[in-house]
Amino acid sequence: MNAERLSLTERARIHAALGDPARLAIVDTLVAGDAAPGELSAVLDLPTNLIAHHLKVLEDAGLVARSRSEGDRRRTYVRLVTEALESLATPSLTAPRVVFVCTHNSARSQLAASIWSRRSHIPALSAGTRPAAAPHPRAVRVARKHGLDPSHWSTSPVEEVVAADDLMIAVCDIAYEHLPAAARPRLHWSIPDPAATDTDAAFENAYEEIADRVDRLVPVLSPVTQ
Repeated sequence: MNAERLSLTERARIHAALGDPARLAIVDTLVAGDAAPGELSAVLDLPTNLIAHHLKVLEDAGLVARSRSEGDRRRTYVRLVTEALESLATPSLTAPRVVFVCTHNSARSQLAASIWSRRSHIPALSAGTRPAAAPHPRAVRVARKHGLDPSHWSTSPVEEVVAADDLMIAVCDIAYEHLPAAARPRLHWSIPDPAATDTDAAFENAYEEIADRVDRLVPVLSPVTQ
């Protein structure tokens, strides 16, 4: 009975948190990708102190979580906690092609493009802001473990890959912070760099988070029709 009451209490808290239009707009924004509080302020045209208040309510309800940037350590990013919200009305997106971007184009972006290509008919490529000479061996191993084919992987710079209408998805804080401000459309997935830890477990965790993010975006991204 106590567990049942707790479940109802937590569910009521989530509904109450979403009862404010501004907080619902924040959650809608975070469904597709992570954002810094200042970015939410700009996108939603709300003062930063009001954004801070709403984020506190959402965080207390377990709907959002914060992480510190691996690039600019002064920045934090906010992500949606999907476990606390199993279904959410998501705005439909369209794109002719998806390009996943990270710094070295050696692990996260390669995995993301391969996972995406298995689960969506929309074409996907990957690129890096400072490409490495070759894909990371641990990324290659985890790809093979999950039935992906990394034999065609090669690293490429962003400027040689991205076309004007592509949806760019930065899977790296550092790459996201170095993208030109005018680069649109784009999304950000704040996924920790597995090479920083350089263990099989870190690369497996990156794979699982990327796969989860792909599964969330695929149903709401439609191809551009001619």
